Amino acid sequence: MLWKLCLSNSSMIFLSMFSMFNLLESFWLMLTNSAFVLEWELCTINSSFVEFVIILDWMSTLFLSCVSFISAMVLFYSKEYMAGHPHSERFLYLVLMFVLSMVLMISSPNLISILLGWDGLGLVSYILVIFYQNEKSSNAGMITILSNRVGDVAILIGITIMFHMGSWNFYHNVSLLEEEMVFLNMLVILAASTKSAQMPFSAWLPAAMAAPTPVSALVHSSTLVTAGVYLLIRFSPTLMNSMTQTTLLLISALTMFMAGLGANFEYDLKKIIALSTLSQLGVMISTLGLGYPVLAFFHLLTHALFKALLFLCAGVVIHNVKEYQDIRMMGSITKSMPLTMMCFNSANLALCGMPFLAGFYSKDLILELAFSSNINWVIWVLFTLATALTVSYSCRLFFLSLTSSFRLEPLSNLSDSASVMTSPMVALGLGSLMSGGTLMWTILPDPYLICMPTLLKMFPIFIITLSGLLGYMLVSYDFGGTLKRPVLIHFLGSMWFLPKLSGVTVGKPAFNIGNSLQSYMDKGWTEFLGAQGIYMNLSFSSKKLQSAQDNNIKVFLVSFFFWMAFIFILDL
Repeated sequence: MLWKLCLSNSSMIFLSMFSMFNLLESFWLMLTNSAFVLEWELCTINSSFVEFVIILDWMSTLFLSCVSFISAMVLFYSKEYMAGHPHSERFLYLVLMFVLSMVLMISSPNLISILLGWDGLGLVSYILVIFYQNEKSSNAGMITILSNRVGDVAILIGITIMFHMGSWNFYHNVSLLEEEMVFLNMLVILAASTKSAQMPFSAWLPAAMAAPTPVSALVHSSTLVTAGVYLLIRFSPTLMNSMTQTTLLLISALTMFMAGLGANFEYDLKKIIALSTLSQLGVMISTLGLGYPVLAFFHLLTHALFKALLFLCAGVVIHNVKEYQDIRMMGSITKSMPLTMMCFNSANLALCGMPFLAGFYSKDLILELAFSSNINWVIWVLFTLATALTVSYSCRLFFLSLTSSFRLEPLSNLSDSASVMTSPMVALGLGSLMSGGTLMWTILPDPYLICMPTLLKMFPIFIITLSGLLGYMLVSYDFGGTLKRPVLIHFLGSMWFLPKLSGVTVGKPAFNIGNSLQSYMDKGWTEFLGAQGIYMNLSFSSKKLQSAQDNNIKVFLVSFFFWMAFIFILDL
């Protein structure tokens, strides 16, 4: 036990120092406008060099700092959350492997070395999702890893295409051979869509909630789901053309709208936060589609901080209410858990885009740029509705925790947890309060100057006000009050049936085809013409030969007669 505590504490201290070092390095690289590239040549294939490459520029070091800080807070939080679990040491090693895979992925500008981190993220995430080892976790782990394998195959095909270019370092090739980069761009978008759970690969993200809550905080804030967005940001110089930008905008707008609708009909606390992650990933990718990769990266960092805080607060609440995850059971817990709910609601308001919190600086700028851009009106409407739905489900959570009646057992003992769990929440809470302004002054030293009509400028405030009222009205409306829900509500609340389409609908025809092939081929014609058929023919032939060797006088006489007749015919 002492060894586990020492390992956990040393890992947390190392990650905290690593985060601070990368933050200072990022500021220095920004000031000097420089970057470092480290290359290790492993082997040569024809004229192409297989290299392990690490790039240290302001973007990679700043993202590494964010990932390391959140990982340190999650490890510190896990000491109390996983205390008493028989496999807590295994959990610690898996989380560290997960962070290492993300570090490899962030610092690699080479598709081959990216694949190490990319595959590592997929494999370790599968092991973490099935950590509790029950049927639900197994099903969730299977849909998670199979969805991510589609993106892995896209990366492998991309490696093959870049072999034709003579180098796997995409920072060399972003401005070269633009015609050949079109297909590579499509593969990168496919890989990013699977890892960042964009349509139609969104079903695995809420299913991955079967993992322990600290893992959810890490996965949904700064590691697994943001890997796809980060890859798109790195490839952004080649994505700035009308076809790929329109594709990104359409996919992300549909994802945002679908996730926002689903979250308003959902009652599972962790799934609501997971769907909010899905919606914010759509915001990041739509920002890339508008042509602002640095702004997408800015939103990625601010979102990582308040989303990790949301999950850690949700973990404390679930821990205290005896593993309930139904938000209808969590009314008025603010009185019993003031510090936890203060952090939770500050993160929730940051998600809404409340002025001067972390989410405001990036989301308000993204909305203004979207409203002033020359985009299709369908995408514009989806973008607006998705923003409204985000505020709606956030306010629904906010009012449920503050105003609804207490529905737990009368003798429930609720209180803020030990400092081991509340300290990381306070640290991330400070990040969700101050990171927006700080990062904006750092990443965007020259502010965007956007000239808009007054009505259009006030439009987001109007949307937020109406959506807040809608969220307040949804508090008292119970979508799950009857056993038989209307088909439309069931459709909207179940992510447009994507979990069924990704699971049973895709798997059942394949299983049926496999069973038919097994019945007709493997157990049918293959057996008849193969092993069993050869066995039966050889058995029949050997029985006939054996019967001819039974010393029967009739057989000998007939054989002698035919032999003499044959000789007689030859003499003629």
